[in-house]
Amino acid sequence: MTKTATKISDYKYIKNYFDAIDSGEVKVCKEQLQLKDYLLNRVLNRDDIYLDEKMVEDSITAPEEYFPFSLFLWQQFAQVFIYGLRWKKDKTLVFDTYFVYVGRGSGKNGWISWNSFFLLSKKHGIPNYDIDIYATGEEQAKTSFLDVYNVLEANPKLKSAYGYNLTEIRNKTTQSKFHFNTSNARTKDSKRPGMNIFDEVHEYDDYKIIEVASSGGGKVKDYREFFITTDGNVRGGPLDDLKEESRAILNDELGIDKEGAGFSSMFPFIFKLDDPSEVDDPSNWEKASPSYNLNPSLKKKMNTEYAKMQRRPSLRITFMTKRMNSPLEDTRFAVASYEDVLHTREKEMPEKMEEVIGTLDFADRRDFASAGILGKYAGDVYFNQHTFIHASALQTQNIKQEIIDLALEQKKAQIVHGKRIEADYIVNWFLEQSKKYYIKKICMDMFRAKILQPALEEAGFEVEIVRSGSITHTLLKEVVDDLFIGQKIYFGDDALQRWYCMNVYEEHVGNGNIRYEKIDAETRKTDGFFSMLHGLNCLEEIYDSEPITVVNPLGDSGGFQPLVF
Repeated sequence: MTKTATKISDYKYIKNYFDAIDSGEVKVCKEQLQLKDYLLNRVLNRDDIYLDEKMVEDSITAPEEYFPFSLFLWQQFAQVFIYGLRWKKDKTLVFDTYFVYVGRGSGKNGWISWNSFFLLSKKHGIPNYDIDIYATGEEQAKTSFLDVYNVLEANPKLKSAYGYNLTEIRNKTTQSKFHFNTSNARTKDSKRPGMNIFDEVHEYDDYKIIEVASSGGGKVKDYREFFITTDGNVRGGPLDDLKEESRAILNDELGIDKEGAGFSSMFPFIFKLDDPSEVDDPSNWEKASPSYNLNPSLKKKMNTEYAKMQRRPSLRITFMTKRMNSPLEDTRFAVASYEDVLHTREKEMPEKMEEVIGTLDFADRRDFASAGILGKYAGDVYFNQHTFIHASALQTQNIKQEIIDLALEQKKAQIVHGKRIEADYIVNWFLEQSKKYYIKKICMDMFRAKILQPALEEAGFEVEIVRSGSITHTLLKEVVDDLFIGQKIYFGDDALQRWYCMNVYEEHVGNGNIRYEKIDAETRKTDGFFSMLHGLNCLEEIYDSEPITVVNPLGDSGGFQPLVF
């Protein structure tokens, strides 16, 4: 039943996969090598876990009689950690969350169907082990469900054991049910799932459906969650968080002790290119698509797509993102990469700076207005913004509510009622900032100055009108690029300002000039970015507030001692 006498790492499905990696039989990415080291050195060598071999064997052999395919080596390896690896103290799963990040066509949905079929069955043995699969669209949500439905239809002897239709599959003995769901979170309360599957996580903008679905978990023995996906175009959502958690696990940043404290129950199963340049050597493709050399039809399809993308460059982005899990950003037009924008949260604005530039931008006083302060400290540039949002803007525009809620929570924004955003709101904010920093001047463009310059000057601030448009933007482009690419600009943890920056692109207008523009006029806002941009016009007028080190010629020991102010 269980494996305790010999090393767990010698179990055939583990050993076969690791041997294939070591021999070069299969080519894998850095994350697979890290997973191998992590499992061998931090998990499989523990004396408080054991292996239920029978459950692993059953999960591989029982469905094989009915499915039109067999599991590949990489899938057999993973079955060990889905079913067999358990804590001795309570026989619970060591891993109960599985992040499967693998290139399109590798067979992840068929594999999910295989496991769903097994978990419903009497062979699995847990009654009322309900399975729910979620996706943002019905067609994707139904993919694995229909695979199981078709298996039942193709095997007459199974029909008496199951009650099923195109919306539910139920095992009559275990009373376990299988459903598919779309992303309408309001309809998912009161479930008691044994397993939740979140398909194509790259399409999820937020955690609404995940939170609602997961809230019912843990009421059934051996509760599991699967996150299966290729990469995609949504940034800053659950997929990026899963990738970041995987990175921390695989880089051994959790501080796991002998008692298991710090141990993550997530199994990070990642397949991707190590570098985008590897795409031009097909022998590297199995790094991202481990079934490439095992599935002739997949191999033919990918080779055809690669040939087409040589003639149609637009296809390269899809191939790299979906097949290779190596998404390309069109850096010719993006203000900054997602990683560089995310890096801005690493430092908060220092409490002490000798002088700063005030900044201001808004399109309409019944819309958004972003006020900010820009300063330099120890070689870096810091920007702190505050957005005033007129209540009517949220009612009349299709703005992502999640980002507004987060901005309000982080106190980076406030809702303003009344006919318009009155000048007093903005003036008072700058007056509050002036209690901490010397505001040398406030920069805004001509349109904004006509409205607010008199009020700011009456409060004692110097106002400078800065130019806007392609000539000014072209002059500032080198500064903007240097700050983001060099990771020398910081906003603190300001999700709204990061959103503003990701909503801007460079439009090339000829003669070598560029103009910063809004990606989508209907759903995106850019006020904070342009507020910062106005201030960058005067960045060189303020000096760096780096701490000054002087030498005390006396010192307690009579020697020269450094003093930092």
